[in-house]
Amino acid sequence: MQTCVIVAIAASAPAAQSKNLKKMKRILFFSIPLLVSFNLFAKEVFIGPGPSAQERLQEALILMEEGDTLIIKSGYYKFEDGLSLDVDDVTVKGEGIDSTILDFKNQQSGAQGLLVTSDRVTLSDFSILDAKGDALKVIGAKGINMINLKTEWTGGPKSTNGAYGFYPVESEDVLIDGCVAIGASDAGIYVGQSKNIIVRNSIAQYNVAGIEIENSYYADVYNNLASHNTGGILVFDLPDLPQQGGHHIRVFDNKSIDNDTDNFAPEGNIVGEVPRGTGIIIMANSDVEIFDNLMSGNGTVNLSIVSYGDETDDPNYYPHPKNIQVHGNTYGPSGFDPDIETGDLAKALFEISGGNMPDIFWDGIVPLSQIIFGQPDDEKLIIAEEDASFLTIKPIKYMLGFSDPTNTNKDDFKGEISPLKEINIETF
Repeated sequence: MQTCVIVAIAASAPAAQSKNLKKMKRILFFSIPLLVSFNLFAKEVFIGPGPSAQERLQEALILMEEGDTLIIKSGYYKFEDGLSLDVDDVTVKGEGIDSTILDFKNQQSGAQGLLVTSDRVTLSDFSILDAKGDALKVIGAKGINMINLKTEWTGGPKSTNGAYGFYPVESEDVLIDGCVAIGASDAGIYVGQSKNIIVRNSIAQYNVAGIEIENSYYADVYNNLASHNTGGILVFDLPDLPQQGGHHIRVFDNKSIDNDTDNFAPEGNIVGEVPRGTGIIIMANSDVEIFDNLMSGNGTVNLSIVSYGDETDDPNYYPHPKNIQVHGNTYGPSGFDPDIETGDLAKALFEISGGNMPDIFWDGIVPLSQIIFGQPDDEKLIIAEEDASFLTIKPIKYMLGFSDPTNTNKDDFKGEISPLKEINIETF
C-alpha cells in the first residue's frame, strides 16, 4: 500500500498581484505532482535458526507484502521441504554466504531448494546447499536480482546432483552478481529463454557447464571466473522451445581456465556432449561478441563455434551460428588432453587436426545455399586475434573426402568489428 505525501510551498503575494497569478498559484497548489512516495507499512521480518525454522521461514515468505524485507539471520538451517516465494517487490537476504546457510540435504519434497515466481525480487547473502533438484529456480520474473549468493552440492561432482545452481527462465531483467555456483550436474549459472540479462563478478566451479546462456536475447556476461568445470561458458540455442533464436550476447573480461572436470551430466542431457576441457562454446546463436577474455588450461579447446548437430522437426529453428565476432582475447595452453571419449566434438576435431588442436575451432557448417553462393556479409564469422591458432572445415572438401579439408588461416576471416551495445536492465 503506497502512501503519498504531497509537498507544496506557499508564498505570500503582494497586494497588487494580478488575479490570473493568484489563480495559477491555486491551481499549482492543488495539482502539484507527487514529490515523495513511500510505503508506511513496509516492514523488516527476522527469521532465526532453531525449532520449526522451516515452517517459520516459509510462513514469512507467504505473508510478505510489497516493500517488505525478510532477513534470515546467521545460522545453519536444515530443511526437508522446498521453499517458495510468489510476492512482488520484496527482498530476502541473509547475513553472508558463509553465515546464513540453507541445507537441503535431507529434502523430501519440492523440486527446488527455493522457487521464485514473482516480480522485482532481490535475493542476497545466503547459501543453498545440496538441493534435491535445482538450487534456486526463478520462473517468469520481471526483475530478479541475485546478489552475493552461493549454491553448492557438497559431495563433489556427481550425476545425482541437482541440474542447476542459479536457474532463471522465461524472465526479464535478470541480474546475477557476485554469486558462486559449485557442483551442478548441468549448469552452475544458467539463464534460459529470457531477455535483458547481466551475469557478472561470479564464480562457477566443478559444474558440467559453468555459465550457460540458452535461447536468450540481450545478455552481458563479464568479469566472471569459470574454472574446473567440464565446459566454462556456453552460449547455446536449442530447438523445440517456446523462445529460440538466441541473439545479442556479449561475453567479455572473463577467465575460462583449467576446465578439467570429467562430464558427469545424467545420460541424455545436451550438456552431456560437452567434452572435458572446453573454454567457451557458441552454438547456433547469432550476434555474439567474444572479447577480452582469458582462455587457458582447457585440455580440449579454448573456443568452439559450432552448429546444432542433432536432427529436429522444428521448422522454425536455425541451427547455425551467424555474425560471431571474436577479438582481443588472450589464449593460454589448450588441446593438450582432448576428451575424445565424450560426444563428437573433440573426437572429430582431433581426427581432422591430426592431434594439433587449435585455440579456436569453427565447424564451418552452413546452409547448402551458402556453401554454393557464400555467406552474407552480416552473417560471417569475424576473427581479429593476433596470437591464436585457428581451424575450420571446408564443407565441400570434407563431404567429397579430400585428404585435407581444413583451413587454418584466420586471416581469411578478418573483418571490421561492429561492437554490440551494452545491456541495460531495468533497476528497482
